[in-house]
Amino acid sequence: MKDTGGGRATAAGPKRKDALRNQQTLLDAAAAAFVASGVEAPVRDIAARAGVGMGTIYRHFPTRADLIIAVYRHQVDACAEAGPELLESCATPYEALERWIDLFVDFLVTKHGLAGVLQPDNAGFDALHTYFLDRLVPVCDRLLDAAAAAGEIESGIKGLQLMRGVGNLCIGADADPGYDARRLVTLLLTGLRRPR
Repeated sequence: MKDTGGGRATAAGPKRKDALRNQQTLLDAAAAAFVASGVEAPVRDIAARAGVGMGTIYRHFPTRADLIIAVYRHQVDACAEAGPELLESCATPYEALERWIDLFVDFLVTKHGLAGVLQPDNAGFDALHTYFLDRLVPVCDRLLDAAAAAGEIESGIKGLQLMRGVGNLCIGADADPGYDARRLVTLLLTGLRRPR
């Protein structure tokens, strides 16, 4: 696969805007399907969500691994871009942090199937993990710093620590349908708040 990054130029030149938009629609549909049904969601379900034929998906993403990697990168980018937008649009930095963590939980649900798909390709997995850390840790740090500066949470909490904690809470959701990771993540965030 020549382009899993959602917009880089290929040998034929840069992608047209409509082709990029179509690819983004496919990635959004695949991410929603993965959240609902896991990374083994049928391609026909993804195609139906995106409003396209299955051939369109295979043209963009010849293998399931290509699709999963592209969704992973797409969601990392969406999470990274959402942080500053939420800081601007939310009433408080803490609210922005809560909403960003909710997006991060959605991302983690999709990410759980990634390791199994990439096991034979450790270099690819390592590259994606580095991409994840480079893009998301600074965003989480910025949200935490803003909430601490506003006096809403204790200072000194690091983004990587919080992201690991949230990730660990989300692990149980795969094996037990009664496990409510979001509730536990909400309790974790509530525990960050300064007493009033």
